[in-house]
Amino acid sequence: MDNPIYTIGHSDHTIETFLSLLQKWNVNAVADVRSSPYSKRHPQFSKAPLEALLRKGGITYVFLGKELGARPSDRELYTEGKADFRLIAASPLFRKGIHRLLEGRKRWSIAVMCAEKEPLECHRTILVSRALAEGGARVFHILADGTAEPHEQVLKRLFALHGKNERDLFLTPEEMLSAVYRLQEEKIASRINTSTDQEGAE
Repeated sequence: MDNPIYTIGHSDHTIETFLSLLQKWNVNAVADVRSSPYSKRHPQFSKAPLEALLRKGGITYVFLGKELGARPSDRELYTEGKADFRLIAASPLFRKGIHRLLEGRKRWSIAVMCAEKEPLECHRTILVSRALAEGGARVFHILADGTAEPHEQVLKRLFALHGKNERDLFLTPEEMLSAVYRLQEEKIASRINTSTDQEGAE
């Protein structure tokens, strides 16, 4: 059976805590999906030092922000100035990145990394994990307390967050799920020409 794929937010963790979270779940490869792999407030999570520190811990680092980031350079992937997750998810570059992760899980135990602590506040869940789950991957979100929350449970929290029921008289479960994904996308999607402070740059 293929390995599950984990996600994690570096948040304000120390590098020691971050490494311990990865090691607890036997992660040996980190896929960085931040559009800009830098952090002013937490410089240890900028690309170069992070890659070096992970290597010392026996963990491979790969940058996939170009493929899977939430702030694509292609202006055609924005609607009214806001990143459109549906357009991004359908783009060839994004599909290439997802395919790489789905193939990679056959050999590696991968954690998809971004900045936000809470999975529901990050595109790694609303955009990337959605595509991974639809591609047949088992997805777990590593939380700050060290637990790994199944993606299915995160979705239950997503429904509750928006005061929605998973069942509806007029909509199919798939339509209901798409609706709550869209609600959260509207909440977290980036706008063109937003702040260049890279701390929140997914």
